[in-house]
Amino acid sequence: MSEKGNISIHTENIFPIIKKFLYSDHEIFLRELVSNAVDASQKLKQLSGMGEFGGELGDMTVEVSFDEKAKTITISDRGIGMTAEDIKKYINQIAFSGATEFVEKYKDKGDEQQIIGHFGLGFYSAFMVADQVEIQSLSHVDGSEPAHWICDGSTEFEIKAGTRTERGTDIILHINEESEEFLNQARLQGILTKYCKFLPVEIKFGQKDESQPDGEDEEGKPKYKQVKVDNIVNNPSPIWTKSPSDLSDDDYLKFYKELYPFSEEPLFWIHLNVDYPFNLTGILYFPKVKNDIEMQKNKIQLYSRQVFITDEVKDVVPEFLMLLHGVIDSPDIPLNVSRSFLQADGNVKKINTYITKKVADKLNELYKKDREQFESKWPDVGLFVKYGMLSDEKFYDKAKDFALLENVDGQFFTFNEYKEKVEALQKDKDDNLVYLYATEPAKQHAFIESIKNKSYDILKLDGPLDTHFIGTLEHKLEKTQLKRVDAETVDKLIDKGETQESVLSDDEKTKAKEIFEKAINDKNSTVNVESLASDEMPVIVTMPEFMRRMKDMQRQGGGGMMMMGDMPDQYSVSVNANHPLISKVLNADSDEIKERLARQSYDLALLSQGLLEGSALTDFIKRTVDISAN
Repeated sequence: MSEKGNISIHTENIFPIIKKFLYSDHEIFLRELVSNAVDASQKLKQLSGMGEFGGELGDMTVEVSFDEKAKTITISDRGIGMTAEDIKKYINQIAFSGATEFVEKYKDKGDEQQIIGHFGLGFYSAFMVADQVEIQSLSHVDGSEPAHWICDGSTEFEIKAGTRTERGTDIILHINEESEEFLNQARLQGILTKYCKFLPVEIKFGQKDESQPDGEDEEGKPKYKQVKVDNIVNNPSPIWTKSPSDLSDDDYLKFYKELYPFSEEPLFWIHLNVDYPFNLTGILYFPKVKNDIEMQKNKIQLYSRQVFITDEVKDVVPEFLMLLHGVIDSPDIPLNVSRSFLQADGNVKKINTYITKKVADKLNELYKKDREQFESKWPDVGLFVKYGMLSDEKFYDKAKDFALLENVDGQFFTFNEYKEKVEALQKDKDDNLVYLYATEPAKQHAFIESIKNKSYDILKLDGPLDTHFIGTLEHKLEKTQLKRVDAETVDKLIDKGETQESVLSDDEKTKAKEIFEKAINDKNSTVNVESLASDEMPVIVTMPEFMRRMKDMQRQGGGGMMMMGDMPDQYSVSVNANHPLISKVLNADSDEIKERLARQSYDLALLSQGLLEGSALTDFIKRTVDISAN
């Protein structure tokens, strides 16, 4: 007996709306339909477990097949199935009101996926790619008759006796001309791998084989057997669904390789498992972070009940945790989510806070458990921790107890440990604690050696985030300043208010200043004759800390730097009045020789920092040869 009717909806035709608003992501039709098939299978297992289904479950595999010649894609399950009445209830009655308002609300907001999720239209995503959809279903309830539903994309449908002989449901999509790309094994396999890789019911994928007829359909057309391709295409029991006590380190490493087959092994991982006040499972891995932060992002996959949603998780995971890799699964996040939903949802915010706490707790645990091993991993972990401390106040409060500072000798200290190490020697006349740091230890070696002669310690801050981290430390640490080793002469880096006697008279200092200014001839350099230790270099070139930080921020595109434009580098040139070479300059036989010696000593200072290049370097080499020959 056949019945025809109209789908009960409050609009003339829902299908053009679905096609129009979801077309940009039309591959999700397969995710929606396979997810429905899995749900139907799991519901039957639940009924069986409760004693409400007494039959044999048998093979519960969901099968996805396509027939390139017939232009069909079929999704089959052996789940609860549907009667004709069930189909009328669950398929024909799209019971939402205000369709006009819904179209107006979403059409300009880019929230295309929200339409399906909010209104429960997952099944109807089939019409994004099909101009006719059939349902062949047989309910699990004893005595049920099979039902066959047909719809051509209008609001009209036909339902009649079906041909299915086993419980479950077949969804047959007759693919439209614009969507024939989906009648391709690689394309379908790719979608299944992307969205259904970890669905909790086994999924087989196959293609109809025209060489093996298997009877006829209702219209007398030949049917064909399905040949399985790659057999099971998913892992129905990924390790995040298991108890950590049942897993070994090798299990976690194998799963990481499954997710990221071409990546190095991770440093360590966190197994998430919480059921209150929200449901969340997952595994987050700490990768070996390279200096290119952007390359590390978007590696966390978001799932809902093992169905892939997205790898754009920045509204679920704090920005700094985007450097982690792995999987987060929460049924509290619906399958079809929009950016605005994620930003506003209360559960998402709780998940965000929870993950931050778990990560901080894990790092603290590793630090306390094995300090030596933690230090060995700091080159990778440090970038991640600093990112978190810069961007998340609560994370900073937790991380300040295990975050490490490394000095140029490769020693590690917590913030408190380092303060205790240097506070006896490195306080200036105003009782400020001064942390000295190097960004390029090899290039800044001369400054480092000069500072070490004072028994001062020097931090190594050479990472991509350290320009910003330095400012954060100064803001957070009380009465503490950070100065780069080449920001001043050693006595000015930590000004203790002590003065050094000069071997030169005031007139000689004035004369030396004039000679060097003429020899250097650079309006961007300021020359000062200073009383330094006699074993210091004759000339020291520095860039003031403030100026260098401004330049660093400008290079990194920091806000507010536009006003500096292309301001040239500005240096301070300190001429050491107590070095014998300066007296030699003053006592040279002619102005030409004085100027030549002055320029030579200045170029040596530039050379020691890698600042001498181009024609100036060539002139220096020629001058050195001439001096040596004479």
